[in-house]
Parts: sequence; C-alpha cells; structure tokens
Amino acid sequence: MRYRLPVIPLRGVVVFPYVVINFDVGRKKSIMALDEAMANNQEVFLCAQKDPELDEPGIEDIYTVGTVARVKQVLKLPGDIVRVMAEGVNRGRIVSITKNEPFIEGEIENIVEVHREKDKEMEALMRSILKNFETYQEYLNHIAPYTVFSLYSIEDPYRFSDMVASNLNIKAEDQQRLLEMSDVKERLEEILRILTRELDILEMEKKINDEVKSSIDKVQRDYYLREQLRAIKQELGEEPEERDEIDEYREKLESIVLPDEVKEKAFKELGRLEKMSYGSPEAPVIRTYLDWILDLPWSISTTDRLDIKEAKKILDKDHYGLAKVKDRILEFLAVRKLTNHMKGPILCFVGPPGVGKTSLGMSIARAMNRKFVRMSLGGIRDEAEIRGHRRTYVGALPGRIINGLKLAGSNNPVFLLDEIDKLGTDFRGDPASALLEVLDPEQNSNFRDHYLELPFDLSNVLFITTANTIDTIPSPLLDRMEVISIPGYTDEEKVQIALRYLLPKQLEANGLKKDQINFTEGAVRRIINEYTREAGVRNLERTIAAVLRKVARKIVEESVKSIRVTAQNIETYLGVPQFKYEKMDEMDRVGVVRGLAYTTAGGDTLSIETIIMPGKGNLILTGQLGDVMKESAQAGLSYIRSKCEELGLPSDFYKNVDIHIHVPEGAIPKDGPSAGISMTTAMISALTKKPVSKDIAMTGEITLTGRILPIGGVKEKVLAAHRAGIKRVILPFENKKDLEDIPASVRKDITFYFVKTMDEVIKLSVVSRK
Repeated sequence: MRYRLPVIPLRGVVVFPYVVINFDVGRKKSIMALDEAMANNQEVFLCAQKDPELDEPGIEDIYTVGTVARVKQVLKLPGDIVRVMAEGVNRGRIVSITKNEPFIEGEIENIVEVHREKDKEMEALMRSILKNFETYQEYLNHIAPYTVFSLYSIEDPYRFSDMVASNLNIKAEDQQRLLEMSDVKERLEEILRILTRELDILEMEKKINDEVKSSIDKVQRDYYLREQLRAIKQELGEEPEERDEIDEYREKLESIVLPDEVKEKAFKELGRLEKMSYGSPEAPVIRTYLDWILDLPWSISTTDRLDIKEAKKILDKDHYGLAKVKDRILEFLAVRKLTNHMKGPILCFVGPPGVGKTSLGMSIARAMNRKFVRMSLGGIRDEAEIRGHRRTYVGALPGRIINGLKLAGSNNPVFLLDEIDKLGTDFRGDPASALLEVLDPEQNSNFRDHYLELPFDLSNVLFITTANTIDTIPSPLLDRMEVISIPGYTDEEKVQIALRYLLPKQLEANGLKKDQINFTEGAVRRIINEYTREAGVRNLERTIAAVLRKVARKIVEESVKSIRVTAQNIETYLGVPQFKYEKMDEMDRVGVVRGLAYTTAGGDTLSIETIIMPGKGNLILTGQLGDVMKESAQAGLSYIRSKCEELGLPSDFYKNVDIHIHVPEGAIPKDGPSAGISMTTAMISALTKKPVSKDIAMTGEITLTGRILPIGGVKEKVLAAHRAGIKRVILPFENKKDLEDIPASVRKDITFYFVKTMDEVIKLSVVSRK
C-alpha cells in the first residue's frame, strides 16, 4: 500500500513504532509539513538525517526507512520553535519525493514485517534482554524506572523490541539499523548483542571511576592526617620534619660555591618549598630540582696534568701509532700550560669502526688527569636528550649533558660524544641543532638546560666527538669541530698492536699464562692478511680470542703444558682463510690493468679487464659498477677517440667493435672516480694490442682532455699495492703531498710516479712490442 505523507527529517533521532516521542521543530519546511499533517489526518513520516549538521537535507541526505507517526500534541514555543508529541504507528519506506516546496512530501510504502509466532527461543531472548536492560537502567540515570516495569507487561515481541530499542543510549546509526530489521528474531538478537557490549563498557567505566575516586580519597586522607600530625607536633613544641629538611637545604646551599644567578634561584625555590604544605604535590618537584642544583659541580674541577713528557708516555702506552692525534693533544697541553686558561677545543675523530676512536678518548682523559664521560648519540631523535625537559612536564629531568657532568663530579671532564654522524631527526626536535650550543666555544660558556633554566659553563670541558664518516654530519655542526682523520692501520701497525696490546689482554681474559702459549708474529700476520680484512683491529682481537679459546680447551683436555701457534698451523684453529689478496701477475697481459681502490676495510687492488670484440660501437660495463665509475669509463673512451691518430688507431675504430670492461668480484658494489685512468689504460691496451706492465698499479681521475685529477685514500691504496707485491705505483701529481703519511718501510719498496696527463700514464704502463 502506497500513500503520500509530509516528511520531517530529524537530527540524530530515530523514531520506532508503538513509542511516544517528544521533539522540537524549527525549520520552516518542517513546520509547514507539520501544519499540513494537522490539517488532514495528523500523520507524518519521520526519518533520521545522515548528517545532523545539514540545514536543508535532500533525499540523498536522509534515511529512506523511517516511521509513520500520528501527531498527538503541538505546542508553539518562543523563537518560532514548535514542540511536538507523536506516536509511532508502523515502519515505512520513502519510494519517491513527490514535492520539495513549500515542504517535503513523499510517497510512502508500509514495510511488512516478517511474521513469526512467539516460541520458546523468542521467549528466552526477551527474558535475557529484560534482565540485561534492568542492569543497564541501573547504570544510566536517564531511563525512568517505570520503563522497565512497562516492559514486563509487553508480551508482543514486535512491540517489545521497538520499545527496548528506543530506550538504548547508542548511536543513531545503530538505532537506524535496528529500525530497518524487518525480522523480529534478528532484531531481538542484535538488541541482546548491543546490550551485552554496552554493559561491558559501562562496567569498565564504573571500575575506572571507582579507582580514581579511591585514589583521590586516599590523597585527601593522607593530607588531613599530615595536617593533624603537624598540629600535634606544634602543640608538643616539636619541630616538624619539613623544618629540618628546609634547614638542611639552606645549610648545603650556603656551604657550597655557586654562581650568583644559581644561588638566587635556589633560595627562591627553597622559599617556595618552605611556604607550601609538606604533602603538596609540587613539593617533590622542588626537592628534586634543589637536589640537582646541589649535586652539579658548579665550581669543582680537576687539576690538569701539564707534564708533556708524562702525557706522551701515557698516550704511547695505550695506543700504537696515531701520531697526528697524539701531537694535537700534546699541543693543547702545551698551550694550556703557557696561557693557564684555554677554551676547550672540539675534536672530531673520523674513521672506520675499530680504529680506537672511543678508547683514544679514555687515554686522553688519563693523560690529562681528567674525569671521562661517554655519551652515545647513535639513534637519538629527541632534542630533550640534549637540553632536557621543562619542569612543567611530569617526570622531567635534565638532559644527558648535565647528567654526564653530575656523574663526572667535575666541570672540566673529557666528554666523548660517540657516533655523532648517526643523529636522527623527527617531530620531537633536531638534536643536532641542540648540540650547536653545546659544541660552540663562543656559546657554551652559558649553556642553559631546559630543566635547570640556569647557565652552566661548558667552556672548560674538552669535547671529543667520533664518527665513521663526515658526510652525514650537519655542516653547521661540522663547522664547529676540528676534524682529525684516523683512516686505519697499516699491516705493520696491526702486528704491533696485536703483540703489544691485544694478545696480552686476551691471554688474561682467557685465563692463559705467557709460558703456556707461544703466539708467533707469523701467525698474527697471517690472521691479519687472510682472516680479518678491516681498517681497525676489532675483528683481529676477536679472531685472536677465538684461537686462545681453542688453545685453552686443548690445554685442559690434553693436559698440554705449552702450545705454539704459527703461520703454518693457524688453519687448524681458524679453518680455511676467508680472504686472499691479489698478487702481482706473472707476465704482462693485454687489456688487464691493476687498479687501486679504497674500501671501509682499507685498501685493495682491482684487476680491470678489457676485451675488444666485433660489434656496433657499444661500451659494455660489468662488475656492479656505480654511476660515477661508468661515467669515468665513458670519459676515457671519448679521450681515446680524440687521440686515435696518436695511438695509431683508425678514426672509425669504434664503429665495428664492442668494448667490454669488467671488474672482477661482481657481487661487491664499486664506485668512485679514481678508476678512470685504470679503465682508460685497459681500453688503450686492448685496442692497440700492447700489454700493460705486470708490476705497475695506478689510481687517478681522468678528464675528457686527459688531465689527471687528485684522489683520496692514497695511504690505504699504496698499502694494498705493497701487499700485492707491486713495485711501481702511478699517482696524480697533486697527491705527492700524501706520500708523507705512508710508512718509510713501504716507500722504500715502491717506486712512485706522479703524473699530470694521460700521455704520461701510457708511456709508463703500456709496453711496446719489439
């Protein structure tokens, strides 16, 4: 059956059949729809809006399923508001909107509900709902008690379900879903589910409220008891406990030397503590603040050891080599001795892992007779780690800079900021920017931590930072530091470090005595060359420890008195060698050039191979080369084409051939400009069919015009050439100054050629056939 009725959209209200409801109408269209209903049969169609905020909803903004209702009473209120009492009659659906002005009118179709006879299962559902609804009403005060009593008298499940649904304090969307259910059994089951869920939530809310109330009651009770105790002590003539505490703080503040601003702030906070109640929530915050002020070394400092010879002796004892670093520390001590005061320099040790950057900081502190503090910056993303939290936050504490000074107990320690290149940044702030104030000698004399809000002089602190690379250090931070590079150790240095430091340390760690093991120098050298390819000595120490553990087991199991570890039997302890350095070729070869490379594990040699084959002028590059290396190969080919006549090549030599350059060990990524002259020489050798001298290695960047540009990592590359038995090395002319860093023993075995152009490289390396 279809008929037309005025439509009134309601905001956030769902009307059910059999239910009497009161609502206010204020929109002009809704008032006119109500007037139309009152002029006819007093029936309207009530439906809910999808968005309650809309003032002029269309058909797409209202639910099409609603309730046909009969208006019982209309009352006009001030402000053009009409209060309506209506009773739901039956469910209905809007088939179409017949007109939209001056009010909404729709063609309505009654929804026929699925007919079910009341059975035992439905009776059980109704009883469960009634029991849960009674408990639900106890939690909520807005449901009148007579509502529950009226439900007991309703036998009809249709009427019962609609009456319960209309009294649930749930979202309008959930009520609309119940209204649209035409099967009464499904409706009852859904109502039971909703009631069960709401009861669980209400029970949880009650539990939380009870806990909060109990906590508040306890605080109030403790406060009253303390006040009573305080009054009793005053009657007895006894001093309260807080009075003793205040006096103790005052005595401590007067007995130590504090800057004027700090002392003024401390006594001001002490005055606040004295005026407030002992049990005040703010009192512990002030006590903690005063404790921090008292614990910090505002005027406590250690006396520097300015004996240069003694400091040098300590540095040499702790570390082998590292001459530049040691010289810089001794220079600092010398200037300090002459001036009697000097702002702490900011040193930045940059080098691969395991070269001793962190342990060097400890040695510096020992040499200078200063306290040592280490702070790891790796992964720090919160600015508060550096500057601390403001005291307005719960659980606020000073930053790690102030905390480190407290632990040191002096205001001039050696403060090591480890892994500064691994600082992070996120929504919590930029720690690198916070460090600018710490590491700037012009600012750090008045460093203010957010927690203390007082200036602390950091100018006497010797800050040392460490990093694996300077590439990821922000440039403003890098600008405030003096970078000292520690590129790595030579093989000879590693041997001495192992024999002097690592072996004695691991003997003690593994419970061995010197007379129980003879660890030869040859065994150490083989471990360095074939088992631990690295710039530092960290893996070298681990490998020596692995050998000593096996020796210890053998001594215990076989009751052996002494064991000799040599280069010949080292494989019995460590297995097959893991690394093998390339040695010099036995003969001159066409298209094969020995290049020099720099890696994080030190230097290495690369055999760059080139072949020429019939083709269409393609340049093929393999060996997992990076973009810079590929560009160097292309630049080299362009240089060869520009010099084809001088090289004795046809001007169109490249048109009918493909040039294939391969760098072995393709699983390892390779990149950098320093292989430019190596790849160019290999191509010239392959094209002219002239071999390259077997005893020569080279490194340098090439330009299109054949100029040779300087490169980095000279020391590591030359050491790699020395290990491979290379007798001659070609280097860019501008790298001649780097020869000073290479040990004299290595310089004695190698002849160096410093070149400016590619023509010089060809004359030195390509062998003319006779």
